[in-house]
This record gives sequence, C-alpha cells and structure tokens, in this order.
Amino acid sequence: MEAIVKGQNEKAKNFPRIITCPNEMVALSIADGYARVTNKPQAVIIHVDVGTQGLGAAVHNASCGRAPVLIFAGLSPCTIEGEYRGSRTEYIHWLQDIPDQKQIVAQYCRYTGEIKRGRNVKQLVNRALNLATSDPKDPVYLVGSREAMEEEIEPYTVDQSLWTPAELGALKHSQLQQVSELLVDAQEPLVIAGYVGRNQSAVDSLVELANTIKGLRVLDTTGSDMCFPADHPAWLGLKYGEDESIRTADAILVLDCDVPWINTQCHPRKGAKIIHIDVDPLKHQMPVFYIDAIARFRADPESAISQITSYVRTHLQDRISTQTFDRRWLNLQQKHQQRIEGIASKAIPGENGTFDCPFLISQVRKACPPDTIWAVEAVTNSVIASDQIQATIPGSWINCGGGGLGWSGGGALGIKLATDAQAGGTNKGKFVCQIVGDGSYLFSVPGSVYWIAQSGDGSKVSNEDLHISFAPTPDYAGIAKAAAGGKAWAHHADTVADLQRLLPEAVKAVKSGICAVLDAHLGGPQGKFEGDSA
Repeated sequence: MEAIVKGQNEKAKNFPRIITCPNEMVALSIADGYARVTNKPQAVIIHVDVGTQGLGAAVHNASCGRAPVLIFAGLSPCTIEGEYRGSRTEYIHWLQDIPDQKQIVAQYCRYTGEIKRGRNVKQLVNRALNLATSDPKDPVYLVGSREAMEEEIEPYTVDQSLWTPAELGALKHSQLQQVSELLVDAQEPLVIAGYVGRNQSAVDSLVELANTIKGLRVLDTTGSDMCFPADHPAWLGLKYGEDESIRTADAILVLDCDVPWINTQCHPRKGAKIIHIDVDPLKHQMPVFYIDAIARFRADPESAISQITSYVRTHLQDRISTQTFDRRWLNLQQKHQQRIEGIASKAIPGENGTFDCPFLISQVRKACPPDTIWAVEAVTNSVIASDQIQATIPGSWINCGGGGLGWSGGGALGIKLATDAQAGGTNKGKFVCQIVGDGSYLFSVPGSVYWIAQSGDGSKVSNEDLHISFAPTPDYAGIAKAAAGGKAWAHHADTVADLQRLLPEAVKAVKSGICAVLDAHLGGPQGKFEGDSA
C-alpha cells in the first residue's frame, strides 16, 4: 500500500488509477468490464488465498469473456524467524500458508506465476501481460511472498516497447480460396459469430462481407459482444445454439465462436460444409469440444473477413453479379422486415396494465440514448433483450462472458469508468444501462457495487491515501432492510442513549421472528452514514 502512495506521489499522471473495492468479485468484474471496452489489460490486487477465493465466479466470467486482466495476490511469508525482511509477524500467516495458491484459479487463467525475487519483477509482470493480451485473451495470476515484495533492489528500467502481444496471422491463399468459394457457391450460406465484436472494426468488415455476398446471413451468439448490427438485412438476431438457419444452411462459417450450436437441440443438416476460423479453433481450455468442420484455421477474424471480401470481389465477381444474388438480397430484406415487425408485436402491454419482458425492454430502449452501452446479464431473457434493443453500434452490447451470475453490477461500473476515461473525464462518456434479473442482481453484491458507484474515484478517498477507507460509509441497516423487503428491523445508534434505547428493541424484534440490524457508529455519527469521511 505504501508503494502505491509513493508511485502516485512520484509519477502523478503516469500511474494506474486506484479504485477501492470492498469485494473481490466486484473488483474483478469492474476490471473485466473496463477491459472489454478498452481491450487494454486491467489489474486487480487481492489478499492471499482468501482474497483469491473471494474472486469466485468472476474468474470464470473473465476467462470465458476473454478479458485481459492481471490478478496479483500476496503469499503468506515463507520464513518464520526473521531470516528476511517480511518474515511472519501475525497469527494468520500460518493459517493462510497453503501448498499451491496458484491452483485456486489456474484452470481459468492463461498463465500463473510467482515473483520469487525482486530483481526480475518487471519481466515477470510483462510476461504475464504478454499472455493476457495475446489472443485468445485471458486473465493471468501472479503471486509473491512478503519477503519478495519487501526486497531492496536497485531501481531499473525495461523497454516497454519490446513487450508487445503476439499477433495472429491471416489466411493462406489456399485457405482463402476454399472458404470464399464455399460461401459464394452455397445456396444458403450462414456465418455464426461469437467474439468477433470485441474488435469493433471487425463488425464493419463482417457487414462488408454480407453486402458483397448477397444472401449471406449472420447469426450472433454474442459470446460477449455484439457482432452484427440489427438494422442489416442479414441479421438473424441473437440465439444460443438453436436456430432454424443452422438446420437449413448448406455452408456455415463459424467465426471466433465457442458454441455455434447445441447438438441435442439443433445441428447442421447432413452434407452441410462447415469451416471454422477462430483465434483458438481447438478450444484448449475445453476438455470436450468438436464440430464437424472440413477445415479449421487459426487466424485473426477481422483479417480473415477482409481477405474473403477482397478475394470474392476480385476473383469471383462474375459469380455474385447475377439475378440469383439480386433475388436473394430482396428476399433477405423482406424477411428482415418481417422479423422486425414480429419482434415489435411482442412488446405489447397487458389489457390490465401489466407488462412482460419484451415490453419492459422496449420501453427502456426508447428511454435511453441511441448510443447507450448495454451491460447485459439477462440470462434466460437475453434473447428477448437482444431482440428489443436491436443494437447497431459496435461495442454497444456487452454480455456476461460466462455463467457466473453477478457479473453485471461490477461489469457495468467498469464499462462506465472506461467510456468516461475514453471521453476525458467523469460522466463524459456514453450512457451505460445494466440489464439484470433479480437473482443475478443479488449475486452481484449490490452493497459493494453501489458503495463504489457513490464513492466515485477511489484514488481520492482518504484513509489516508492508502485506499482502505469506506467513506462515505454505506447505510448498512438500510441495506439489510431493503434486502428483506422492508421487513427487517433496522436502525442506527450514534450515542449511548441510542444504544440503551435500541438494543432492547432489536432483541425484541429477533424474538418476534424477524432479523435485526443495529448499525452502531463508534465515536459518534461524525463521518458515518451521511457523513463526509471515515
């Protein structure tokens, strides 16, 4: 903590922004959301093994969502008798010393490592960031004992321009010819996209491909980002592994996608030709994965899409310049209009004045600015949300990458922080709207989420510059009452008189069968709930 303060004082603007987070899952979800917007790595600092476990499902989400995040955790000191600076001084140091702390999260991280000495700490951090930012992007995890962290070393520098991520290549000529001819010669060509939208320029490239091969359709599985705009005739919407287009297509290009279809629910027709282009076509972190593709190419999606479009326009222009493709384009436009009208017909309120999910989302969409960024954790209602929002701007729809409920609270905060930073300051960025169901909302640790949202820039919170203050303190009793649907007994005690009056009431409430929370303000009310500082 002292090093953070020293860095802020000495490096000023050239130092990471510090956000105080009272919960590890929220912290990683914020970093996850921020990284999704910027495609730049973010960092989370947590406390030894227990803090690592506190990350919970956020590690799963960041891994499935391909979020480049560096997680750093301390290790219990490895010496007992003062052999080195940083040796054990607390009872808890024995209890938090486990055989291999890295294994808690290793299955979800691209890289795990230990900083064993101080003199190569920058190289180890850079290696971790290299792996985090190279496709497929992923969290990385570093640990270090207190002895290593407190080692005195001579200051040194490394050339950061030499620590760049590994870049993917493009398609070879033979591969390019194969996939281009497959899509052009097909009667019902289909693209199934997953993570393409993370690179926003790739969305435009995919639109150009659909404009070139008229009749090509695009099904968005929204691995975590909107991949294709809803106002394009080729848009088939968001589906999770089940759609009629999968059953009827005779040629399918699976593009940077983890789950193109669910075999027990829907699968391609017999004889359909499938090509898979992906940053990780073999899915190294999935023990069971395969699709019946005639070819698999590891390549950068945007480069591959642009190559295909250019090849078709240069070498296959005569094939696509026929009335057949004109008729396909007209048919596509008509079906798209029918699809939009069908979606609109579902957003109708009940005759008794009640409403369901389609109407709710349609009204939220109308109320929010056109360039809103949607942080979506709608789970079973995700398809409905996608249909009603009909996102058209690349980067405007960000979905929870995995199945760990509770992502969107911190995720939405991270997204807002990122868009504000890109725009030059607090509340200068785009409007952010979180769409979340009731269960996921509870899993998101809302007490921590809304404390962070209220406290604003954690780097300015004092106690003193160590970022360990909870000012402004939350209304803990109010949180309890709200979570209990108003049925909890909840009060604040600022003075001895308050304690003497309220404690018997709290006991009486518990005996009557309801929970009681007495928020006792040590030292009086100054600086507590509704105060200025802790």
